[in-house]
Amino acid sequence: MVTYYDDTSVQVTSTAIWVDGRSFQLAEISTVWHHRGNRSWRVLVGRGAIGAALAGPLVAAALGVALALLLGRSPTVTIAIVGASVLVGLAVGPVADFLFEHLDRSYVQGSRQCEIWARWRGRPVRLVRTGDAVRFGRIYRAVQRAVEAGEPAVRVRR
Repeated sequence: MVTYYDDTSVQVTSTAIWVDGRSFQLAEISTVWHHRGNRSWRVLVGRGAIGAALAGPLVAAALGVALALLLGRSPTVTIAIVGASVLVGLAVGPVADFLFEHLDRSYVQGSRQCEIWARWRGRPVRLVRTGDAVRFGRIYRAVQRAVEAGEPAVRVRR
């Protein structure tokens, strides 16, 4: 028996797919397909908030420089306002790496619920539902490999 995927709740082998302790024998599966749900607004709003957090200090710095030039104060005051604005703009640097990491992670994990379905014993059964795009991809590829290595009667819809 070959194991193609194994985590705490899903195991895909050359003979069966186990999901939360329930076994689906590959010989009893005729078709496998996937379904992507609607986008999660929570994830999209989170991405927008990260973008705003990245742009905020830069916008504040630009507004500070513009304000300093519009006020027409003495050169010392103008230089102080421009200097403070530049420091605010530079503050985004150390925080940017942290924010970009979270932004990257949100794209890797995806913004949709993904499901893997199979026709098992003649009826459709949802095998897996997850919002983690990386995990979904690994499980689905494992199912494809198991099916391709097994009986030719099983069909994978693409």
